[in-house]
Amino acid sequence: MLKFYYLLWIQVCLIPIVSFAQEHTYNSVIFENVRIFDSKTLTLTEPRTVMVENGLIKSISQVAVATDDVLRIDGVGKTLMPGLIDVHVHMAFGALTMREMMSPMLSEGVIMEKVGGNAERMLMRGFTSVRDAGGPIFPLKMGIDAGKLTGPRIWPSGATISQTAGHGDFRTPDEKSRRFFGEPSRAERFNATFIADGRDEVLTATRENLRFGASQIKLMAGGGTSSAYDPVDVTQYTFDEMRAAVEAAEDWGTYVMVHAYTPRAVQRAIKAGVKCVEHGQMLDQKTLRLMKRKGVWLSTQNLVESTPDMDPQRVEKRKPVIEGQAQLWPMAKKMKLKIAWGTDFLFQPELNEQQNSYILRLQQWFSNAEILKMVTADNAELLQLSGLRSPYPGKLGVVEEGALADLILVDGDPLADLSLIANPAEKFVVIMKDGKIYKNLVE
Repeated sequence: MLKFYYLLWIQVCLIPIVSFAQEHTYNSVIFENVRIFDSKTLTLTEPRTVMVENGLIKSISQVAVATDDVLRIDGVGKTLMPGLIDVHVHMAFGALTMREMMSPMLSEGVIMEKVGGNAERMLMRGFTSVRDAGGPIFPLKMGIDAGKLTGPRIWPSGATISQTAGHGDFRTPDEKSRRFFGEPSRAERFNATFIADGRDEVLTATRENLRFGASQIKLMAGGGTSSAYDPVDVTQYTFDEMRAAVEAAEDWGTYVMVHAYTPRAVQRAIKAGVKCVEHGQMLDQKTLRLMKRKGVWLSTQNLVESTPDMDPQRVEKRKPVIEGQAQLWPMAKKMKLKIAWGTDFLFQPELNEQQNSYILRLQQWFSNAEILKMVTADNAELLQLSGLRSPYPGKLGVVEEGALADLILVDGDPLADLSLIANPAEKFVVIMKDGKIYKNLVE
């Protein structure tokens, strides 16, 4: 597998990808006359001067900063806020259609070309950090971190870990079990998933992901709506199997996140020591209270309604999930759970352009300020569960002295009009990641 990643790394370095972003590097950048979104008070400050240097927010003051050889950006009438964070993306699965995934012409080079362009467009929508919730992610992350590709910071999970007939069992009907027939499935060869049964295999799969730099582990603990074999209501992995993944992750100072919808699956995961539940749209009050007591995060989404274009089987499987999300969000808010937000787009690349507008779906339950806090400071807090396995040490999700300089300058006041963030092409006039400007429309 090391040979595979070395060869793919060489491909990443050589793939010619057209750059949409205009990256400019300055030793210092000063934002003048900007109002800052304060996630603690849920308000905008009075006009301030913010100085960025060496990738960090060096100072925030009420007076102008007199210094030479810097880029000065006039922020009159504009809001400076942290970069957006999406904690449930699939950089590979979200950039490819199911037909492309199943094509015999699929190769590592094709994947990187598609995924690389999608990563750049994601950054240009203002998403400076994401948590990848499973898939072949490490070559993309290496390319971005090395400056060969443009994209957000990525917290990688690596290949999803699934039991046989679980949500991550992507085998076609003609692919037989690796355990009985000795041949890894196509999805496993592409590092999209590990099909692991029993404590020993779960330990190995977890450690393999950690070996390549996973910042957290993604385990499939229940059925799903986009998979072929598993009904939504089923519980996946025994307690001992889940506990094995948790122990291996904890030994590396990080945590396990689980895909699960039902009370039974989530309660077993919590008992095993899981720290974050993905989805959960079918949860009841009893299970949410347990999550509250144990300090477990709810990382969920507000999914799009089913459409006539969807496979009828998928529409049927989605019904309880779509019905449940209208109850989940207000219950979780009332109980004051630790709530994080993500999109979870799969095999529909056209949805990526709606990433920002999906944030507006939260307005039926949260104020504009609460939403901005969720998609910046709260999501950043979840990222920090990775501890020393976090690939980017430093504070994110806030505009504070000493924090990492991932910033967006918004033309207007998003607290008054949240729709501004759904129009990043026009309203995000400056996008900065790690102190580097990738977009600047301010003259």
